[in-house]
Amino acid sequence: MKECNQCGKCCIKYGHNGLSVTDEEIEMWELFNPEISEYIVNGEVWFHPKTGKPAEICPWLTKLKGQEKYICDIYFDRPNDCKYYPTSIPEMIRDECEMIESHDITNMEKAQKELDKLMEDSRPALQ
Repeated sequence: MKECNQCGKCCIKYGHNGLSVTDEEIEMWELFNPEISEYIVNGEVWFHPKTGKPAEICPWLTKLKGQEKYICDIYFDRPNDCKYYPTSIPEMIRDECEMIESHDITNMEKAQKELDKLMEDSRPALQ
């Protein structure tokens, strides 16, 4: 298992749909980060504030100039779905996550433990 290399695949795949946010997250953004809450419509993210149309890509994802790396402009305030990703080895395989290595696939139980350790500051371990 590798550390995240900021490839952006997860943000690109899920950043414009498939994310869920809690009412508490929305309330916190409304109070402390209204620029984030402008991109929410009926409890769903990410919609263009002027057109109301769904964003094609997460509006907070920025590609680093001259690199194949991305950063999150709201990293510390990103949705829990983003904080918790990835949660499982099958999810990583499905999403072609670049953190996973070929030997992780042959021993998925060990790989899951490694993933949980890597992610322990972001989310609870997968039960």
